[in-house]
Amino acid sequence: MVVNIDGIHYHVEVCGDGVFPLVLLHGFTGDASTWLPFYDNWGKHFKLIVPDIIGHGKTESSDQINRYQIESAASDLKRILDVMGVDKVHLLGYSMGGRLALTFTLLFPERVRSLILESASPGLSTEKERELRRMKDAELAQFINEKGISSFVDYWEGIPLFSTMKRLPATLKKKIRDQRLSNSAAGLYYSLLGMGTGSQPSWWGAPLEQLTCEVLLLTGGEDKKFCDIAENMLRELKNATWIVIENSGHAIHVEEPEKFGTIVSDFLIDK
Repeated sequence: MVVNIDGIHYHVEVCGDGVFPLVLLHGFTGDASTWLPFYDNWGKHFKLIVPDIIGHGKTESSDQINRYQIESAASDLKRILDVMGVDKVHLLGYSMGGRLALTFTLLFPERVRSLILESASPGLSTEKERELRRMKDAELAQFINEKGISSFVDYWEGIPLFSTMKRLPATLKKKIRDQRLSNSAAGLYYSLLGMGTGSQPSWWGAPLEQLTCEVLLLTGGEDKKFCDIAENMLRELKNATWIVIENSGHAIHVEEPEKFGTIVSDFLIDK
């Protein structure tokens, strides 16, 4: 389905036989198809709501950078759910989608029944860190502008964060690459500037401590950076569980889909 939010046409996939809604949010350069392998299993128990985040997939891009700010994207998600007549949801987000899921939960806590964060963070804790990250993201955005999306995807696939994905079968790697290439250069450009980690507020400290819904943190055992982040988040969250999936890096749902799917199902069923 397509939902118009202030002139942006959001592509939202809806499927599943379950009654209670589960919203799935993809990562940077992804789209709703990220979650396709889980539709059959999760759809037995939940109504799946799977949007393409602004600037990604079949959702339109905008040249107004404020539309990409993470609080704005969270507000758009709320309005999508309002249009659909959906009140309270389970919420799962990966990486950038995880930061968006956390932001949504903090801004609209009454709308979230439980939260699953895969390889996600509450942002950067100091303004200096955020400033440095904004500079790096601006350089990367300019790289997309100058070199095009194919060269950017070449670079993105080679960053250390995704090193473990080199072990994936060639056919799967090609499928992921083709999906990344299907995004628009403008959408990724503005996403980096507006929704990058350095552009969002820090949710460390009081925001995390005030979160009351049940939270599941998932990290790959070979993703040390995000394991460290999850360990620190666990200290601040009141009602959280952290599970490490061995033999996996950042993209657990791609690298260990069977384990990932089972863990998510076990956490959500009967909630």
